[in-house]
Amino acid sequence: MFFDAGETLVHPHPSFPELFGLVLRREGHEVDPAQLRESLRVVADRFTRAAKDGEAWTTSAERSKAFWRDVYATLLGGLGLPPTDQMAERLYAEFTDLANYRAFPDVRPALERLRASGLMLGVVSNFEEWLERLLESLALTPFFDVRIISGVEGVEKPDPRIFQLALDRTGVEAERSVYVGDNPTLDTEPAEAIGMLGILLDRRGQLHDQPEVRITTHADLGGAFGLMA
Repeated sequence: MFFDAGETLVHPHPSFPELFGLVLRREGHEVDPAQLRESLRVVADRFTRAAKDGEAWTTSAERSKAFWRDVYATLLGGLGLPPTDQMAERLYAEFTDLANYRAFPDVRPALERLRASGLMLGVVSNFEEWLERLLESLALTPFFDVRIISGVEGVEKPDPRIFQLALDRTGVEAERSVYVGDNPTLDTEPAEAIGMLGILLDRRGQLHDQPEVRITTHADLGGAFGLMA
């Protein structure tokens, strides 16, 4: 069983919009939390566009900074704030600080049950190379037999090669594997395309129209493929 990382296993603490708003307040800008949450859909759109264009934004520090500066500029513009270089640097520093991330509360109990059942586990994620250090800092590394990180491998989802790398390194056939992620375009759809079972993690219950197997918490994983109650 393989997992996406961001917003599937780990998240900015307490959340992306709250951390973003905290940085803005430190810089003297008060923003409406509801307006900030509403503007976050542009982040998902930007991820989708990057994937379609093959930007490989995680594969170097320069590409990562350019990608996130574009995201921040769009968000700041939507809030009526100037996207200055100083603000971009402050935001980038905040969102690359390991101390500002946590594992979701349902992650560790689920991983413990899955490991106890004898399953091989792995991570396949579009993330900068520092995901390896983040997983280590959160004491999640021991759960995973393989960690396929785009910033290390040089290939990003939805490219099927990144999923195939995970299969090759574990010696598992696609038809006998499961992939869990929160984004249909980047996670479950390409995993299904190469024969894996895709399980969509829809924590906010907003993706009812998706054809994939859908859960709202990792606690439901076993029931999704008949392993555990």
